[in-house]
Amino acid sequence: GHPFTALLLASILVFYVLGVRRGRSMEEVQKIATKSLEPVALVLLVTGAGGVFGNVLQQSGVGEAIANLMSGSGLPPILLAFLIATMVRVAQGSATVSMVTAAGLVAPAIQQQGLSAPAVGLIAIAIASGATVLSHVNDSGFWLVNRFLDMSVADTLKSWTVSVTLVGLTGFLVVFVLSFFIQ
Repeated sequence: GHPFTALLLASILVFYVLGVRRGRSMEEVQKIATKSLEPVALVLLVTGAGGVFGNVLQQSGVGEAIANLMSGSGLPPILLAFLIATMVRVAQGSATVSMVTAAGLVAPAIQQQGLSAPAVGLIAIAIASGATVLSHVNDSGFWLVNRFLDMSVADTLKSWTVSVTLVGLTGFLVVFVLSFFIQ
């Protein structure tokens, strides 16, 4: 069936089996459900907004403009792919939306250049690395870490943002060096 229907039926079943059937009142089940959804609501909102922004970028013809920019610049495609993913990540927050958007934006330029499969694989890793860096308040992963580890926003920026940025930069540096040996 449809995901909404499946989720609704599963929720109703869980409310009954783990709530009412175990002797809890509907009011208690509602309080438990509300309490459990509080940390997730912001994450869902930020992720949904990021997805909409990514779709707007793709539908507006930005991909073609970036393909023209890439083919006209002297920068290696792997560096441009990383930079585009990083820009999208910083602009809208979601790593997943950043990867999908950046891949859609650089795909026309990659096709124009006729790169080998290993080189395209390195570009995919560069995109993932760019989408990993600089997690901030627009990122649902940022809020998951913040909420579930009960950290302040400042502490989350100091720890989570710095650590994922190091991971992304390290991944990019590795594939960038490999790109000199894989054409």
